[in-house]
Amino acid sequence: MTYKLAEAFLISFAVTVAAGLILIPALRRLKAGQSIKRNGPVWHLSKEGTPTMGGLMFIAGIAAAIAVTAADPLKSGDWSAIALFLFALFHGAIGFFDDLVKVKRKGNQGISGMEKVLLQLVVSITFVLLLRNFGYLKPNLFIPFINVTIPLPEPLYFIFMAFFIVGSINAIQITDGVDGLLSGVTLPVAGLFIAAALLWKQLPLGIFASALLAGLLGFLVFNFNPAKVFMGDTGSLFIGGAVCALAFAFDMPLTLVPLGFVYIAEALSDIIQVAYFKATGGKRFFKMAPIHHHFEKCGWTEKKIFTVFTAVSAAFAVITWLAIKNRYGL
Repeated sequence: MTYKLAEAFLISFAVTVAAGLILIPALRRLKAGQSIKRNGPVWHLSKEGTPTMGGLMFIAGIAAAIAVTAADPLKSGDWSAIALFLFALFHGAIGFFDDLVKVKRKGNQGISGMEKVLLQLVVSITFVLLLRNFGYLKPNLFIPFINVTIPLPEPLYFIFMAFFIVGSINAIQITDGVDGLLSGVTLPVAGLFIAAALLWKQLPLGIFASALLAGLLGFLVFNFNPAKVFMGDTGSLFIGGAVCALAFAFDMPLTLVPLGFVYIAEALSDIIQVAYFKATGGKRFFKMAPIHHHFEKCGWTEKKIFTVFTAVSAAFAVITWLAIKNRYGL
């Protein structure tokens, strides 16, 4: 099993890097550049025109890794690696369409927020129902730390989980605002799922998690500060879908609460900023939201933000591991 995970890692990394060498010049020729928000940090304006939609690179790497290494599980009828990839891919497709609209309009406005949420809900509900139909998911909530599983009525479970997925994916997307940040924060998350796959002998899930980890590392070759390419909504929504898919495939979605601490902090900072602004008639709780921009305003470099936020994510991955490792009495 370890060999298969290593094989998936190497293929995903190699294909992602190779795809980057081809895709970045192509995106430049197509003038698929990022438009920078004028109400964001002024020093980000120098990034105007940096190629976007770079998430296609690690999507290609992950697809290649699964195609090569998931053949044996497929022969035995285990389609879980394909199901996880397709779920993430559909969310990536929503992001790709959003990116295309932005590039065409040469601005920051893609499809409307409501349109995006409705599309995400359709994909999420379909995914949850399919997992349930194929026996990968039960209408029970595993509670980390206390090692308790609470049964729920199926309709309530599926409605709650569909909105939980959409909320989680959009929190993950918000984290993509500084060079390399979303990739860095997600590396420990993918690492936890690899460890869980090895512990509980879940080869297809381990293949997907290993390919995700390697794809993000390959992408960082081009996206680490100063970034030569941005992942765009294509990449950030794919990552959101991938993380949620893994949590659900392991039948422990609530692990995303401690595991996704950084994602949640990013989303909450946005919510707090808006609520405080409205309640106080124009005052700001943070210097700028999401919170990574607040730290930029405090003088942190993008590399420091990347390092600190990734370290925090790694710490919460360790905490989450301690909360789940004895789930089956191992």
